Amino acid sequence: MQEIQGKTRTVRELLSGAKYGIDYYQREYKWQPKQIAELVGDLTGRFLNDYNPEHQRKHVATYGHYFLGSVIISQRDNERLVVDGQQRLTSLTLLLTYLHNLQKERDDAEPVEDLIFSKKFGERSFNLNVPDRNDCMEALFEGNSYDTAGKMESVVNLVGRYQDIDEVFPEELREQALPYFVDWLLEKVNLVEITAYADEDAYTIFETMNDRGLSLSATDMLKGYLLANIDDGGKRAEANKAIKQWLLRFKEQSKETEADFFKTWLRSQYAQKIRERKKDAKPEDFDLIGTEYHRWVRNQRDLIGLKDETACYQWVMRDMDFYARIYLRILEAAQTLTIGLESILYNADHGFTQQFQLLLAPLLPGDDEATVQTKLRLVADYIDCWLNRRLWNFRSITYSTLQYTVFQLTKEIRGLSVGGLRDTLVGKLRGDADDGDLTFGRQPYLNNWNAKSLHRQLARMIDWVERQSGEPGQYAKYIVRSGKHAFEIEHIWANHYDRHAHEFDSSAAFGEYRNRLGGLLLLPKLINCSLGDKDYAHKVETYLSQNLLARSLHEQCYHNNPGFRQMVQRTGLPFRAFYRAEEGEKSVFTKDNLEERFHLYRQIAEQLWSADRLRGGEGEV
Repeated sequence: MQEIQGKTRTVRELLSGAKYGIDYYQREYKWQPKQIAELVGDLTGRFLNDYNPEHQRKHVATYGHYFLGSVIISQRDNERLVVDGQQRLTSLTLLLTYLHNLQKERDDAEPVEDLIFSKKFGERSFNLNVPDRNDCMEALFEGNSYDTAGKMESVVNLVGRYQDIDEVFPEELREQALPYFVDWLLEKVNLVEITAYADEDAYTIFETMNDRGLSLSATDMLKGYLLANIDDGGKRAEANKAIKQWLLRFKEQSKETEADFFKTWLRSQYAQKIRERKKDAKPEDFDLIGTEYHRWVRNQRDLIGLKDETACYQWVMRDMDFYARIYLRILEAAQTLTIGLESILYNADHGFTQQFQLLLAPLLPGDDEATVQTKLRLVADYIDCWLNRRLWNFRSITYSTLQYTVFQLTKEIRGLSVGGLRDTLVGKLRGDADDGDLTFGRQPYLNNWNAKSLHRQLARMIDWVERQSGEPGQYAKYIVRSGKHAFEIEHIWANHYDRHAHEFDSSAAFGEYRNRLGGLLLLPKLINCSLGDKDYAHKVETYLSQNLLARSLHEQCYHNNPGFRQMVQRTGLPFRAFYRAEEGEKSVFTKDNLEERFHLYRQIAEQLWSADRLRGGEGEV
């Protein structure tokens, strides 16, 4: 083996002016929303532990470090290839690209461009240089959209994870704290760079770190502790078999499922405290479960009730069996629309991974199947209503923003009966409305930060109106945002101020109003592109062949459509046409019409995300 070098580097040291290639055998970028959310959550959470708004930027030098792992590099002459760590480096590059765009208009921006690319003879060359990805990375760096239709897996994931970063990046870091966070990321986040000067040596290191001599996992150690406390050989063998069977089923989902389950289960049922968001605060139950759940169980055996052999055996054979079975059920419901548990998928589509902890919280091993199903539905529907009320009011739903609130709610609903759970959740939704905090009175508008969530909300409203009218639900169709079957947000008004100059004093005022919810629809991408800058009278004829919410602008939607008309009568929703055939090209959609249309959307939202859903009222069907 030739010389091996290992050195701890900051993010700035690792990426500034560097050039890395990706070896052929591991070219695909595979990270999913969960991994990117965890990375952003870990980084921002660690920074916020030290950050104080009263600090000057120089104080960042005193903040704590964060270790991001190792990167294995094979040095071939003048070429440096990433043998292990490309998922992390690619994700880090995406985060830096996002931070570049977030800082664009700021006077106090901390430049990060040289950590993303370098220029020579006017040509831009990305520091993580993978030719098949460069066009996509160029578009993301410039803040432009990028069509992933027909593209390789890595490119699809790059665009998806960049959008995920925007969704999970905390609101509290977007303003004053932003340059502080960038400083900390560049100077206080460390990686170990291991460089080998022969491919064989690099791969040997990679194999050694990943395939040989692995230390026991947290689950292995938890399993060992539990089995060691069961003296009866027969029961110990039975418990061992039960644990192994569940671990195999978890592995079928993903390699992270096993640890995710134990963290979620323990937090949902037992955690009493969470770390305070202040400097030098000590980790509590919630945090310790996240880092060393095996050790936490051993230290908290009295709290859990693991007092003797019988209790340990029962905890495996009854409790773990019960919660593992339900956990796998909700994981499946988060991936596939499941009758009665539809909201679990809706919540997952918002990237809200904390729902699993809340879903398990009220469940008890003695609950029968009907009780389990009812509790899951109540919690999932509550989360659906709560998240969409927050999004409607431009409130963040990121992990770091809601972590403390979710933890407190977890404790509040832990082990409740169906009746108690329903009363608690209904009370919370109605309390939000009574306080005027999370109502639907404020009109949302489309901007760079909420395009994805507003797209989902429009998809939900269309799907709800169509199902209420007796048509099949097509949520899975409307939610698609990329590829040839994608749907896009359509502006009823084309971007022509001159057509509306009589209603607005300036093009800026027109542009602001044009983006309001009342003037938005959801249409297939191809249809949306074909409409271009056509006027309303021409657009509305196309709307007549689209989804029901778009069709409702045309008078013909109200003819020979008994299901739709019955829905309007039953719900009292103020649907009406804004186009009549006899008016032809004279038909227009005015500022007042846009406001009237918003009041329709508002009332749809008030019924769709109503507390009555938890009482069995109209709401979702």
